[in-house]
Amino acid sequence: MQSSLHLAIIMDGNGRWAQLRGLPRLAGHRAGERALRRVVQAAPDLGIRTLTAYAFSSDNWKRPPAEVSGLMLLLETHLAKQAEVCLRHGVRLTAIGRRDRLPDGARRAIDDIEAVTRGGARLHLRLAIDYSSRDALMDACHKLRGHPDRQAVSDSLNSPDVDLLIRTGGEQRLSDFLLWECAYAELLFTQCLWPDFGPRELDCAVAEFRRRERRFGGLPNGVSGIPSIDRNSVIQSRG
Repeated sequence: MQSSLHLAIIMDGNGRWAQLRGLPRLAGHRAGERALRRVVQAAPDLGIRTLTAYAFSSDNWKRPPAEVSGLMLLLETHLAKQAEVCLRHGVRLTAIGRRDRLPDGARRAIDDIEAVTRGGARLHLRLAIDYSSRDALMDACHKLRGHPDRQAVSDSLNSPDVDLLIRTGGEQRLSDFLLWECAYAELLFTQCLWPDFGPRELDCAVAEFRRRERRFGGLPNGVSGIPSIDRNSVIQSRG
């Protein structure tokens, strides 16, 4: 069994979950926060050592200002509450994406929890905040210049390849998330809205991942190559 998975999650469906219950959208985001906590607690026992969660994309700034402000406040309070929990469970938390556009409170909360949880070794939780994969790739290219190879780009991104990507909420697209890192990721799309996603759903997703055969462009195990072709039989079949 593979012992060190990188799981990426696009946590989609918070707003629809709330609307189905006649609740404001921010109530769905708060429920989504609780879902993330459940998944983080369950992940290490399933062999997941890195978990990258899409919390806020660079395109999410287009949402109504009240929703964006509520999300930023939720982020700040969530991080403040989770520092002790992360320490207790050996979780290292870091953020990827831009920070210069975040409110001061959210930026300080990120800095604080990164410093406090630096020694966590059981799970590396990465929150993608104000994140765009295209922007990250452009930044890497600008830093490297010249003619960098694949390894140089990967090193510059400082982001491991994704093994399994899960998107909840029924949509089937990557939405500018970890495009380079997902080159050979197994993709799993589920109708389950993110607030309803929990340890049972995660266990099923990982089980499905382990049933898949990852070839990375090669041949299945036990297949040595293309069998030899009898030229005469091919000519006869054409005749």
